[in-house]
Amino acid sequence: MNSYTIEQVLPHRQPMILIDCLSHYDEETAVCSVKITETSPFFDTSKKAVPSYIGVEYMAQAIAAFAGADALDAGLEVEIGYLLGSRKYQPTTPWFTLGSELNIHVSRLYEEESGLRVFQCQIKHNDQELVDAKINVFLPQRATPQTQPEAQTRTQPNDAEIKP
Repeated sequence: MNSYTIEQVLPHRQPMILIDCLSHYDEETAVCSVKITETSPFFDTSKKAVPSYIGVEYMAQAIAAFAGADALDAGLEVEIGYLLGSRKYQPTTPWFTLGSELNIHVSRLYEEESGLRVFQCQIKHNDQELVDAKINVFLPQRATPQTQPEAQTRTQPNDAEIKP
């Protein structure tokens, strides 16, 4: 495991980087973190919290950080991926409260040559699970190149080329 800043592994730029750091990663998993502050994107001043549905983006960015670190380790550039959706996004709280230090755990469950991947994700605070979900992403840079059919050469003239 190499040490990278979050800016090195995400294709995003401020102000859309929502997570603080990539804490750990290996071949199949990663852990990222974010501290909820008054300057956190999507912070609701009346609730003094960030809505828990923003956790989908925290998870997606943790997956992107995992893919970015993997790309850098392989000597490749960090490229953009696409959040396709989530299944069974199950928060146990409606809000991530001010001062909370959240750990976002992502674990690769499935990967296709096409670039489609599925991750099991959790957001935890003090080892208490706040959100659980499966996140589907598409990472085109990891897709296996499809061979293009060779251009067919004409072996017979077309009607316009036939002269009486």
